[in-house]
Amino acid sequence: MKKIAIAVFTIAVVSAAAFAVARDDQIEFPADYKSYKNYLSLDRTGNDKQIIRLFANDKAAAGMDANGGLPNGSVLVGEIYKAKLDDKGEAIESSLSRRVRGKLAAIAVMEKRAGWGSKIPEDLRTGDWDFAVFSPDGKRLDKDLNKCRACHTPLTESDYLFSYDHLK
Repeated sequence: MKKIAIAVFTIAVVSAAAFAVARDDQIEFPADYKSYKNYLSLDRTGNDKQIIRLFANDKAAAGMDANGGLPNGSVLVGEIYKAKLDDKGEAIESSLSRRVRGKLAAIAVMEKRAGWGSKIPEDLRTGDWDFAVFSPDGKRLDKDLNKCRACHTPLTESDYLFSYDHLK
């Protein structure tokens, strides 16, 4: 009986770990994202040494649905660049008072699918959006996605998007 209990416990732990990994891997790298609409490029808020270029797939670029949010199947991609730095470690700004783009550091993906929100703890839920971060060559990076979720969670009036006004 003790061996059966240990076996059942082991299977439960392995199954739970597999579910957690599968949930974190539900977003695939959108290799064709450069064909998406580049709808915004700006100095990144919250990080004074980064620049972000935002892309929207056709579903997201079509704009908001009747409920004021983007439809399921929407994919937003952010190319995150390091800003070029001066010899003091400060971001170099152009004559337009914008940071000068340096090396591509990461590609962040935000994707919306029906039911995805139910798999995320309620205090970190962003509707049915979820997140992934990839290297420039498309390999998944081991990033704490709860930081992404926590940052977007308060944005309930804008479908959890900072760039909502640029898409509506």
